[in-house]
Amino acid sequence: MSHYLAKRTARVLFTVYLVATFTFGMIRLLPGGPLTTLRVKLARQGMDPDQINAYIENYQNIRPDATLLEQYQSYMLSVAGGDLGRSISLDEPVANVLAEAVPWTVFVVVVSTVLMFAFAVLFGAMMAYWEGSRFDQALTGVSIVSASVPFYVLALLLVYFLGYQYQILPTGGTTGLAVEKELSVPFVMSALEHAILPVASFTVTGMGVQALAMRGNSIQVLGEDYVRVARLRGLADRRIATRYVGRNAILPMYTGFLLLLGFNLGGTIILERIFSYPGLGFYMFKALKARDYPLMMGTFLVITVALVVGAYVADLTYSKVDPRISSGGSNEAY
Repeated sequence: MSHYLAKRTARVLFTVYLVATFTFGMIRLLPGGPLTTLRVKLARQGMDPDQINAYIENYQNIRPDATLLEQYQSYMLSVAGGDLGRSISLDEPVANVLAEAVPWTVFVVVVSTVLMFAFAVLFGAMMAYWEGSRFDQALTGVSIVSASVPFYVLALLLVYFLGYQYQILPTGGTTGLAVEKELSVPFVMSALEHAILPVASFTVTGMGVQALAMRGNSIQVLGEDYVRVARLRGLADRRIATRYVGRNAILPMYTGFLLLLGFNLGGTIILERIFSYPGLGFYMFKALKARDYPLMMGTFLVITVALVVGAYVADLTYSKVDPRISSGGSNEAY
């Protein structure tokens, strides 16, 4: 087990290293060079070449006059130390900007993904148990429609109808302007109110795919012996559908749940732009628009590392969630 853990950990660290290397390469391969516009801007302000190089080094953690290898070493050492440079558009350390943005994005992604899977597991198990019934047909149709609608389309519809048309919910920000950002009941209630629309956009559109997947897994589980025994014992249909069928059919979806957390982080670029929700995606879009390469690369690095870590956690914990992985695939109900 220790050898397996060491091997997986080394693979994760190597992947993160490759991602950091990729961000360094992107800085150099973008059309025109990311520093060209900044150099022209600073030159117009009257700075001499030495001042420009010092300014760029402060923002990028890279000496512009150094060799490519020296620049690469400087960049990697800075990233390893948690120094992601300084945002050009915001004039703040990138690490500070991301530290403020990450909690809001994590909140929306985690809550929406948990709700998505909770509803999908419940409805998927019930759809499978009553396979072929009107209930199954109706929810299957709803799930297909839900899976076909992109989250950003639903987000725009929610903004228009619930935000502008009927003015039921706020359409931007994380809290109200008059609310103090400190742990209090008004702050929590305002944060929840502002998160309803972004969470709903992810949850409703993602629930359909997961419900159909859960339905397929549950239909396979229904053929197991322990389900037949439960029926012979006269247990209630709802208990069999949720506790016996759902409990075992959910296991193959565990890895997908953790991976989806990482993928949804990438999806927040569009979602947070629509709702003006200042999380990782919001600042990523802002960095792209302002050509703020330190902020862009820092955000990209955080999102990618989150996906890698999600896969790592899923890989290490799957055998704990499903003991059949380590016991030879027993068909017992757990």
